[in-house]
Amino acid sequence: MTLLLVLLYIVNWADKAVFGLVAQPLAAELGLTASQIGLIGSGFFLTFTVGGFFAGLLNRWLTMRWVMVALSLAWALTMLPLVVVASFAVLLVSRLALGLAEGPSSALIHTAVYSWHPQEKRGLPGAWISSGGSIAKIAVAPVLAVVAAQWGWRAAFIALAVVGVLWCGLWLSSWKDGPYGESRAGAAGADEATAVPSHAVPWTKIFFTPTFLGGGVAVFAMYALVSVVLTWLPSYFEVGLGYSRLQAGAMFGFPSIAAMVALMVSTSISDRLLSRGASARALRGVLPGAGLLLCGMAMVVLPAVAVPAAAVLLVSVGYGLGAIVLPLFNAAISQICPPRQLAGSLGVFLGVMSAGGLIAPYLTGVIVDAAESPASGYAAAFQIFGAAAVVASVIALVAVNPERDAAKVLGPRDPQRVADPAHRHP
Repeated sequence: MTLLLVLLYIVNWADKAVFGLVAQPLAAELGLTASQIGLIGSGFFLTFTVGGFFAGLLNRWLTMRWVMVALSLAWALTMLPLVVVASFAVLLVSRLALGLAEGPSSALIHTAVYSWHPQEKRGLPGAWISSGGSIAKIAVAPVLAVVAAQWGWRAAFIALAVVGVLWCGLWLSSWKDGPYGESRAGAAGADEATAVPSHAVPWTKIFFTPTFLGGGVAVFAMYALVSVVLTWLPSYFEVGLGYSRLQAGAMFGFPSIAAMVALMVSTSISDRLLSRGASARALRGVLPGAGLLLCGMAMVVLPAVAVPAAAVLLVSVGYGLGAIVLPLFNAAISQICPPRQLAGSLGVFLGVMSAGGLIAPYLTGVIVDAAESPASGYAAAFQIFGAAAVVASVIALVAVNPERDAAKVLGPRDPQRVADPAHRHP
């Protein structure tokens, strides 16, 4: 079941990535300027951010089985208008529609995968979901590039539409709700594994917890850095470090590889320790906060590193360490809210996160334009966003404590119920 959702997240990221892969042939055919391409990219993140806040409503209106089908088909449909009528207006509208349809997906995918894993074992499956983006960039993007080069950019869009429809068939034939989701909790009156009540609590009670606020600041800062790396890192490697365009493109996947390794190691260890009774404050608060702190420090000192290879290593390792905040803080949020409000809570949390991606690439462009040279501009941008990550990490280290905030939001657990082996997961 987790693999099904990882596959969907890979499709999600491939739909995002295809625009960047075919931007140049699109620009040549449609006569697009760089500013128009930038407008389309910013427009996608705008509707993507807005769409994230609808995750809770979709979870209320449709079952998880059908909401995923609706999302996947919506993504597939947005691939087709440009194939039929190629114009700037159609491209803009279709990417805006894709952003709106993809916005709720991360929260809903995490909600679905969490239904198959108890609270103390949600870090690793969350890491696999987060790694879907890296897998798409490392494995799928080159395939799409070959398809576009061999048969034209339209073939890449058609291929993604077909994959989205095929995934729906696999999903409908396989998916079942897990034992830790809302439907089971509602049937029993509580989540049997955690003694979490199934009734709703006021949304403000969740959103104004230190865990939600501190984690939100951290993921906002990290996603801002993610979007800067995605948009500007090849340019920094080429202009700032002196690598060739081919070398810069080849090294673009290094941070994603480092992130996958860090995600798998950190979450597997934290899940194992949590299952043995270790502190969620330490493993879902201090650990990701420390990872973000090291990431920010790496970006702050990055421009001072004179050896290009060392700079590539530093940014890759730093990025990988910072990436662990995403699955671990998502798991922390799942710990402080009732199952029926998980999709809505994650939707708002990830909407706050994606706002960082809406702002940061544009600010980087402003910094680069105002600098004495592009190389110094990229260096200054990485320093600024690294410093922001350091500040955010300190806030998260102080604020995030899912055990404390779960008690405030959900009330104290019944020790007898939690200790009873009959209520423990296998």
